[in-house]
Formats: sequence, structure tokens, C-alpha cells
Amino acid sequence: MEEAETRIAANLRKGLLESCVLALLSGEQSYGVDLAARLKDAGLIASEGTLYPLLSRLRTARFVQTRWEESPKGPARRYYTLTDAGRRQLEIFQSLWPQLRDNVDQILKESL
Repeated sequence: MEEAETRIAANLRKGLLESCVLALLSGEQSYGVDLAARLKDAGLIASEGTLYPLLSRLRTARFVQTRWEESPKGPARRYYTLTDAGRRQLEIFQSLWPQLRDNVDQILKESL
């Protein structure tokens, strides 16, 4: 991927990452390493270093809450759970996303 493509892709992912994390947590609680793996598989992050500052911001905003749980395979894990405020944030994104996506698609189609 050339430099311009890399920059554009990174900016798009950055703008959508928060909502994608909230969506992943809407079905079940998860811990950071698992979230990072799922986001990497989806091509949304390159490393865990991108995720943890975002999770911290989501916790500060009270969109997620955390709890520590002992792990049978190593150190304790911090689990993240969506709060009611986080669920409302996700619902707002879900209501806005289709129209935004359609508007961008229309502009791109017109530019061809």
C-alpha cells in the first residue's frame, strides 16, 4: 500500500474504531487481548497499542466499565463491559451510520 493509501485507511479506521469496540462489547464482555485480536482480524488495528488508549478513553467517558478476573492461564485479565451510556452511544452511531455511508457512497459514485 502506498503512503497516501495508508494514511487515508488509518484515518478512516481511527474514526470508526470507537463504535466498532462498542459494537463488539454489545453482545458480551471481553478482555483487551481478545478485543485486539478481533479488531486485528477485521483489519481495524495493527497492534494492541492502538486499542488500550481508546479503552481508557471509553472508560473515562463511562461508556465501558471494567473488572479484574483471575485467569487460569497467566495474569489476571481486565474485562470490559458496555454500560447503558455506551449502549446509547452505539445506538446513536447505528442510527447515523446508514445515512452517512449512503451519502459517502453517493458522492463517490458521482465522482466516477
